[in-house]
Amino acid sequence: MTNDVNSNRTVTNDNAASRNNERKAKKDGMKKGIITTTVIAILLLIVGAFIVNSQFKNEQKKNVAIVENQKRSYTQLLTSRDSVLNEWMLTFDEIEKDLNTVKEKENIITTKSNDKEFTKDKKQQILKDIEYVNTLLDQNKKKIASLTAQLKNSGGMIKGMQVKIAELETSMKQRETEVADLKVVLGQKDFEIGQLNTRMTDAQIAIAQKDEKITNQTAEINKGFIAYGTYKTLKAKGLVSKEGGFLGLGKKEALHQDFPDSLFTQVNITETKSIPVNSKGAKLITDHPTGSYELVRDKDNKIASIEIKDPEQFWKISKYAVVEIR
Repeated sequence: MTNDVNSNRTVTNDNAASRNNERKAKKDGMKKGIITTTVIAILLLIVGAFIVNSQFKNEQKKNVAIVENQKRSYTQLLTSRDSVLNEWMLTFDEIEKDLNTVKEKENIITTKSNDKEFTKDKKQQILKDIEYVNTLLDQNKKKIASLTAQLKNSGGMIKGMQVKIAELETSMKQRETEVADLKVVLGQKDFEIGQLNTRMTDAQIAIAQKDEKITNQTAEINKGFIAYGTYKTLKAKGLVSKEGGFLGLGKKEALHQDFPDSLFTQVNITETKSIPVNSKGAKLITDHPTGSYELVRDKDNKIASIEIKDPEQFWKISKYAVVEIR
């Protein structure tokens, strides 16, 4: 009987142990499952984050590329616009220079045509100048028309240029009117209308412009400046110091900065033979080699003028001559 009881107890204990083992196994299984699930979830999160980050970086690269492309496009646009503006400014300068040349030629033609000694050579030169003027006017009318067309095609990108073009058109019309009036005057002086309406070829205009450049350079080289007056007058103009010395002697830069050329009478040093004085006394404040000039006196022993005997030597040190008279 006792053995049966013990046997039952043993069975009961085994069953309890078995159930405990099962519960423990289930609990361990659940822990492992949770850990496995957690690990998998973490791995999925890491992978997902990596994918999201990769996609973000790719998207960011695309956005950066788009911004860079836009930046390049804007830069190209600005460069193109600046290039157009620079070309326009150069064209403006060319037109203004040509219109000034036309005006200068008008004055020269007027002076020559009014000369009492109206020779055949002068007439030929006038006709040549008229040809030059006609050609310049035609060329610059085309330039202005081209600028106007470019402005319309720009879509208003350079609206500020409208004012400048309008000013050039006004100047052009003014020059055309002046030249037309000049032709009428020349027509009254036995110039044929056909001659006055001729134009130069491209080759002729190139040669004329080259000659014009040489003439201008020569005229610049031969510029001289004369000022004369009492010490008080010269001092008031700021041309002499207290000691009577000429300020800025031999320094064209200093003269240009401190003394405008308008204070002087401009002359051609190759044509100027004397400086009028008409005073009891006179002296050159500026330095000029002895022997290159002579004081010329009249019958009353007054100094009538300063004769320039050797122009090359006289103007060698300075192109400015200041005479103090008493």
